[in-house]
Amino acid sequence: MVIPAYNEEKRIAIFFESVGRFDGEIIVICDGNDKTADVVETMAKRRHDLSIRCLRFPNRLGKGGGVIAGLAAAQAPLVGYADADGSTTIEEMCRLYEHLSTFDAVMGSRWMSGSSLLTRQGLMRRLESRGFNLIIRLLFGFTFNDTQCGAKVFKKSAVDAVLPLLVSRGFEFDVELIWKLEKAGYRIEEVPIEWQNKGDSRVRKRDMIKMLVGLLRVRFFSKIP
Repeated sequence: MVIPAYNEEKRIAIFFESVGRFDGEIIVICDGNDKTADVVETMAKRRHDLSIRCLRFPNRLGKGGGVIAGLAAAQAPLVGYADADGSTTIEEMCRLYEHLSTFDAVMGSRWMSGSSLLTRQGLMRRLESRGFNLIIRLLFGFTFNDTQCGAKVFKKSAVDAVLPLLVSRGFEFDVELIWKLEKAGYRIEEVPIEWQNKGDSRVRKRDMIKMLVGLLRVRFFSKIP
């Protein structure tokens, strides 16, 4: 499981403290300028019950770039990624992995019937999220409810098939990955999830503008399978 952790020194230890058990490897991508990597390496020495790998990068990779680096480094047959803030618990991630017995990609959704939002985002953030989802549906023909939820898992073979085609390195990465998996014929399932807003979102107004520009580039100028 890949955890992109740009300047997350204040939250990454809390994330690991919340992990009771995980049988796979946790790969943390550290591409900021704070002490996140030091905290992760300390946790790796302390938590002998977990397999933790810290990947350091001297420059900012972007949300998508960080996830791509982690997915490329992963060696397990099943891979995934989640946010460092712990909005999705490790138990919920493991539940998503179980669905890979019949699907190639599984994405958690905060907006499907059956989802449980323990702590909601503010009203403006929810409106922005739903508006952005509408744009994504119109551009890519999706029927998915929540492409931006930071909880997704995949068969490694499916991810490896489309990683060379990905051009996004920002927050629009999720959409491109799902779209190109779908275009390549892989089976994708959206599953309601238990989710808790932890605040301090890394997505700013300027990021949303960059995401929109990035989505247009992906939709009309990138190579598809």
